[in-house]
Amino acid sequence: MTPLAVLARVRSSLPGAQPPDDDGAARVALLTRRLAVLLGAGVAPASAWSHLAEEATGTGDDAASEEDPGGTDDRHEDARSLHAVAVAAAEGGDVAAAIEMVVDREAGDGVRTAWAALAAAWQVAAASGAPLGVCLRDLAGSLRELDRIGRDVGTAMAGPAATARLVLWLPLVAIVLGMMLGFDTVGTLLTTVPGLCCSALGIGFLVAGGRWSAALTARAARRDPAPGLSLDLVAVAMAGGGSASAAQALVQDACRRFAVPHDDRVVARVIALSARAGIPAGELLRSEAEQLRDQARSDGERAAAVLATRLMIPLGVCVLPAFLLVGVAPLLLSVLSSTALGF
Repeated sequence: MTPLAVLARVRSSLPGAQPPDDDGAARVALLTRRLAVLLGAGVAPASAWSHLAEEATGTGDDAASEEDPGGTDDRHEDARSLHAVAVAAAEGGDVAAAIEMVVDREAGDGVRTAWAALAAAWQVAAASGAPLGVCLRDLAGSLRELDRIGRDVGTAMAGPAATARLVLWLPLVAIVLGMMLGFDTVGTLLTTVPGLCCSALGIGFLVAGGRWSAALTARAARRDPAPGLSLDLVAVAMAGGGSASAAQALVQDACRRFAVPHDDRVVARVIALSARAGIPAGELLRSEAEQLRDQARSDGERAAAVLATRLMIPLGVCVLPAFLLVGVAPLLLSVLSSTALGF
């Protein structure tokens, strides 16, 4: 395998920590907000979902469809999913299960989490008797905030990740520079015994550096996909007038069903505080959820700043030796061989 092929494979293994290209989670937040407004205005759930399905079908004119046929397919797929939910609501079926089918269709983690949160909130509100319109309006705000966190953290991670990808080009740049200077660096690396040794060691350092950088980037990008969401769901459940224990049980069941992260310890601590202070738990839960999301954003930005420094370690330990072995050593070998032939 040539150094160029190894370089391409190593770079492709690095995680791409860029901001999300699509607006899937934000789209779910907008849909939830519209649904909340319709329900708050007295529209029946089945009719509200039907209106959203019709709106999704009619989004964009013919010119926009010609410019973005892939986007048109996505809108039609969304419309079919929303129509399936409307049918389930009209027939008195399990609306949350119909929303769960949309979760299974989506690919991105952010949009899957948003749909799962909507399904869980619908199930919790329906089981607790909480007003759907108010609950979904609060959920829409939470989903928008989660989308902003994902984009902010992704933007912060993009710089260090791009740096890791860029420095892996150094060995190739050295090879090209040697060829521009008139030295047969590729021939030296592939046809001589010292060159083959340098090539093997350089490839080994390059692979090690790429894997090391990928591990550091993946660990820095690891985070809770939905900070504070379980607290929002407990607030939804308690809006129906049930007890704290009943609300916790409803949320735990919904979170398990739709794979939504749930923090029993934080929920129990906040509910205990509200009981001691003699204040409603709903506002306290939402306040704590906002605090958790602010903390998640700060932690993500801090992790990105630390990553930028830590990526210098594989650069110095692995990439620079690979640069010397693949780029500088062939130049020296070529000079020595030409000098020996001169004598």
